[in-house]
Amino acid sequence: MSYVIFGRAIKTEYLTLGTLFATGGAVFASLGGKKESASSSKPLSERVKEAVPISAGSSEEEQFIKNFIAEAEKEGGAGHH
Repeated sequence: MSYVIFGRAIKTEYLTLGTLFATGGAVFASLGGKKESASSSKPLSERVKEAVPISAGSSEEEQFIKNFIAEAEKEGGAGHH
């Protein structure tokens, strides 16, 4: 069996091989490149706290936000979904 693509008859074997090679190439390309070290000196929660600043209008509001986050981490358990 074959399919007509752009006016040409293409066998299903070639379409299958093209799909497999394209998928394999995409996986290979996505896995390649520089790897970041998984073991960092700081835990993820600390890095997130540093990356996302708390922009409050006053020091009381900032303290309230920090207390709220600390209580939420205690209740939910840090790192659990």
